[in-house]
Amino acid sequence: MPELFRQSGFIFMFFSHEHEPIHVRGHNGDAKFVWDGEGFVLENSNNIKSNDLKRIERAIHENADIIINRWYEIFKPEDDENQENMV
Repeated sequence: MPELFRQSGFIFMFFSHEHEPIHVRGHNGDAKFVWDGEGFVLENSNNIKSNDLKRIERAIHENADIIINRWYEIFKPEDDENQENMV
């Protein structure tokens, strides 16, 4: 479970068996974000307050380059065309 970064009491990470989503845990809750071709969008959340979700979304948006680069370091996709689509 590679950790990307921590911010505002939340841990942002990938699950090594799930190659796309970003998982966020903290404050007794969790959320899952996926890439929609233009940005990261919330897929689901559990027990995270709406104001915390806004903070999480902002952190993901502000760190999108770091997240995408780290994803490629970890999963090393064979098709580099997908990387161009994520940037």
